[in-house]
Amino acid sequence: MSQNTPPEEFTGDLEINKPKTEAAGMAAIVASFEHVLRGTGVARGWKALVNLNQKDGFDCPSCAWPDPDGERSPIAEYCESGAKAVADEVMTKHTASPVLFQRYSVAELTAKSDLWLGQQGRLTQPLVLRPGATHYVPIDWSEAFGLIADQLNALESPDQAIFYTSGRTSNEAAFVYQLFVRMFGTNNMPDCSNMCHESTTVALTDTLGLGKASVTYEDYQTADVIMIMGQNPGTTAPRMLTPLEEMKRNGGKIIAVNPLHEAGLLAFKYPQSPRDMLLGGQKLADVFLQVRINSDLALLKAMCKLLIEEEKKAEAAGQPGKVLDRSFIDRQTSGYEAFVKSLDHFDLNDLAAQCGLTVAQIQEAVDLFKFTPKLVICWAMGLTQHKNAVATISELINLLLLKGSIGIKGGGASPIRGHSNVQGDRTMGVWEKPKPELLDALEKIFKFTPPRENGYDAVASVKAMHEGKAKVFFGLGGNFAMAVSDTNYTGEALRKCKLTVHVSTKLNRSHLIHGETALILPCLGRTDHDVQASGRQFVSCESTTGVVAQSHGILDAVSSHLKSEVAIVCELAKTTLKEKSTVNWDSLVADYDRIRELIEQTIEGFDNYNEKVRQPGGFYIPNGPRQREFKTNDKKAHFTINVPMRHELQTGELLLMTIRSHDQFNTTVYKNADRYRGIHNERRVVFMHPDDIANLGLQEKQVVDIHSRYDGVTRTAHRFIVIPYDIPRGCTAAYYPETNVLVPIDQKAEKSNTPISKSIVVTVTPNHEQM
Repeated sequence: MSQNTPPEEFTGDLEINKPKTEAAGMAAIVASFEHVLRGTGVARGWKALVNLNQKDGFDCPSCAWPDPDGERSPIAEYCESGAKAVADEVMTKHTASPVLFQRYSVAELTAKSDLWLGQQGRLTQPLVLRPGATHYVPIDWSEAFGLIADQLNALESPDQAIFYTSGRTSNEAAFVYQLFVRMFGTNNMPDCSNMCHESTTVALTDTLGLGKASVTYEDYQTADVIMIMGQNPGTTAPRMLTPLEEMKRNGGKIIAVNPLHEAGLLAFKYPQSPRDMLLGGQKLADVFLQVRINSDLALLKAMCKLLIEEEKKAEAAGQPGKVLDRSFIDRQTSGYEAFVKSLDHFDLNDLAAQCGLTVAQIQEAVDLFKFTPKLVICWAMGLTQHKNAVATISELINLLLLKGSIGIKGGGASPIRGHSNVQGDRTMGVWEKPKPELLDALEKIFKFTPPRENGYDAVASVKAMHEGKAKVFFGLGGNFAMAVSDTNYTGEALRKCKLTVHVSTKLNRSHLIHGETALILPCLGRTDHDVQASGRQFVSCESTTGVVAQSHGILDAVSSHLKSEVAIVCELAKTTLKEKSTVNWDSLVADYDRIRELIEQTIEGFDNYNEKVRQPGGFYIPNGPRQREFKTNDKKAHFTINVPMRHELQTGELLLMTIRSHDQFNTTVYKNADRYRGIHNERRVVFMHPDDIANLGLQEKQVVDIHSRYDGVTRTAHRFIVIPYDIPRGCTAAYYPETNVLVPIDQKAEKSNTPISKSIVVTVTPNHEQM
């Protein structure tokens, strides 16, 4: 049987230290430069870092955290996570050239760790794995495009092809990609958002009319209170800590809601602040609510009940509206009365007990924002990857609507997007559920009839491949096999394809879990010069707050064989569609301004795109909720009624959430370490409460297997080391992608189909093996 999961070997050198209580500081500086210098020379590495996130530089290929609207640090407008992502891209000391693939067979590469695969450096030439072959070998670009086109055109239906997109793809590449795919005849365009913030998109669209953040960068600085739920900013978006520190120094308060005491929620030592470095960092969380896994909806509902009680007290004291914004509620929302009435069905003490908290602890948090509307709520995967994720985020909006915190300075909803341009790709039309307005525009401008039926999302794509309904998989970036749930099922699905294609900068495990024929197409990265017929080009990306800005590559590419994502997509479109398309694909590759002119004609909010994107810092695209304009059916923001989900665990069962280590970005592993949580030289660990360890008859550092059982099927993640940790009883945590194998493909969030990676019912048993 072919291997689909990462190797199960231990490093044999596990070191456990006390978890950190503050993020960044000198350790972050050292880690950043160590990673850069390990892969390239000082001059090349420094040039990349000083241009990272600058107005005339390139956009970070890591997270989607927005850049400051005003002045930026001239030396270091980046974080440790961004420095590591850039270091991986500018690496020159090693390259994944054809020599590597001549030396190692696919089977031998599969036996290597994800860390080892990433350390081989940038891909340098197109590669093909032909039917029955054991090794990838070089192929020229024209033959590769012809091979893909032949396979696509041989399909019985365009819907037998899957076109996946990673969040790294630029606006320009995403636009031509969705144009090509729809001209080919399908809406099968799953993206990485399907696996992360799709629940956010659904909830915000239903309640506010737009599936994006309602805040600007300035709102983080000017808020009176920020509540951070299900997010670990010290690892996932470290630059977020800078405005949080500024907000704190201005007198603001922070509420942290998380099952783990993460360093980035506790305190921050700003590496560019002499004060912080000499005198110590800034305390962040004023109130830390250590909730049980997936009890956030119960917490939010308890907070809403307490706000209603506080408003009644204010009314009794002759101060109506002191707590709730009744003017906003009456004029610009619907469903308020039914929502308030529904709260009577929930007991406050019971809601608190579901969270593992007391009512007094929740009241302490509510007291921080009960008299101010300047409340920002931030969230990430800790809220979005549960069966009831859409309901939880909808309840979060209920709280903000009660306070009138939408569409004001210093207030709003702030999902923290986890990949650099994942939001921009969706704006450009990469979505399996296209809006009719987009399809109408495409039909009018490009004179073709786009498909109207919804396509496959990520989970549906895997099932379609597994069932033989889809036979070609094309991935524009990403590491699909490791990002999706149910690793073995997903691997089986990909191996059933006639053709798998990956456009990538570096080697990853998805290249090794392949179809009958497989292609790896190497592309330029954000840091690389992109020179086409009209000269040097730039691309653009959208941040989590809806700012679209330009990104210029600043370094020579490691190989002359690399093509830009735009060039790859357009060449493939030209080769596949031929006379079926009237688009001059060559002209779009020659000058990206022409792509932006087409975007301007097609996508709402991009008027004068070429002019506005050249403004220093870019521009904000229109955002209705930010102006208190709601594109819902009644033009109002919606209160909704949501019921908390109870996890009735049986004896011996725990609730597992998958997490990333500090030395990891999505599925990319930079190092076998998790500095903030005190774990070094190992990834195959499982964090458990000491009482749960004892109750299960286990011991610290014992080797165990983790099992999930759904619909009569048992799935097992083998060989993990038990780590006692400060986590609520009945809860446990372990790193992904190693534990994705436990998440059944059919276990997904209601309405959004996002995998339930943050609340998996598991059992833990001895492995009977030694470290």
